Amino acid sequence: MKPLRSLLATALLAALPALALAQATPAARKLAHDAIIVDTHIDGPEMLQDGWRDLGQRTDREFDWPKAQQGGLKVAFMSIYTSPKQDAEDKAYQVANAMIDSIEALVQRHPDKFALLRSPRDVARRKPGVVLLPFGMENGAPIGSDLRRLQFFHDRGVRYITLAHSAANRIADSSYGIERKWHGLSPFGRDVVKEMNRLGIMVDVSHLSDESAMEAIKLSRVPVIASHSGMRHFTPGFERNASDDVAKAIAAKGGVVQLTFGTGFVNPKAAADMQGSFRAREDLRLRNLAANAAGKPTEEEAEFSARWEREHPSPKTDISAVIDQVVYAVKLVGIDHVGIGSDFDGVDGNLPTQLQSVADYPNLVAGLQARGLRDGDIRKILGGNLLRVWTAVENGAKR
Repeated sequence: MKPLRSLLATALLAALPALALAQATPAARKLAHDAIIVDTHIDGPEMLQDGWRDLGQRTDREFDWPKAQQGGLKVAFMSIYTSPKQDAEDKAYQVANAMIDSIEALVQRHPDKFALLRSPRDVARRKPGVVLLPFGMENGAPIGSDLRRLQFFHDRGVRYITLAHSAANRIADSSYGIERKWHGLSPFGRDVVKEMNRLGIMVDVSHLSDESAMEAIKLSRVPVIASHSGMRHFTPGFERNASDDVAKAIAAKGGVVQLTFGTGFVNPKAAADMQGSFRAREDLRLRNLAANAAGKPTEEEAEFSARWEREHPSPKTDISAVIDQVVYAVKLVGIDHVGIGSDFDGVDGNLPTQLQSVADYPNLVAGLQARGLRDGDIRKILGGNLLRVWTAVENGAKR
């Protein structure tokens, strides 16, 4: 039995704000550098489409090699993101391939700093200092209506696919969309999930409506993931974050909820503003359609976006919000079903204090240690759980 003084100290520690204890300690830095940190969502490729940056050197972005070395990052899933607009314009396939090309070029430029990753089994052969780069496709739009493209993108290194993004597509409904086209998966979407299982591509239910997520989880014969989601418990009404029921279903299937860092996912006000922005954009689209039909002027989306950001500034949020989400998820679904998917370079810099880039994972580790999590369990959250799920999906494909 612990002495009374020890029990009181433990109770006080648990009550302290995570922020006060989240500054990286030597022990936290050591664990971050010893562990296999796997971040399942970093938007490096999209940044390279805006303009070339040498991510092998220090940049103005949240992900680059020097910052990765500072934070202990070992495996960084590069997000191959395409928008509903690109899908509607039949450009998603081209954009996805260009993004993959840009990361392949980065690896060729810096073979001592980066390497492509195709299988979780290859992580053990990682050379010191090398950041491994698998691909995750955010939005199934590049598949089009052709199941054969799944094999094509698997051959190019895509190892998970977020079935939809911010609008319903050919596969599934979006959590952001007002329209619920399928109320689950489309017939084609069911075939997509089955083919992903066959190939060994992880099914990602982040961004999906609850109906679509639940059907994908039920249909998949191997574990599924949420590559970058928050917990809806902290952001009521924000369907983009995982509900307790969806998180439990992912865990029951053997999968993992990869918790994201963006302010819009961990701060209730920011989440409400984000949900509101998608509703307002849909209203803008309908107004512009009506204005076009009547021969009246329309409002540019860029003007709308600038005004929205002025009127809805991102609230300041600290790292405790992320730590609270991790602790809650662990209690809800168990230590084996929680991981991290930061969304670095994908949220326009709207991140909590002390989690501003890939250099800051040690701060997260320190906060989790301060909340009483054991180092072995923190290793699972940092990457062990995701690698277990990825291995299970790969093994399922072989069967």
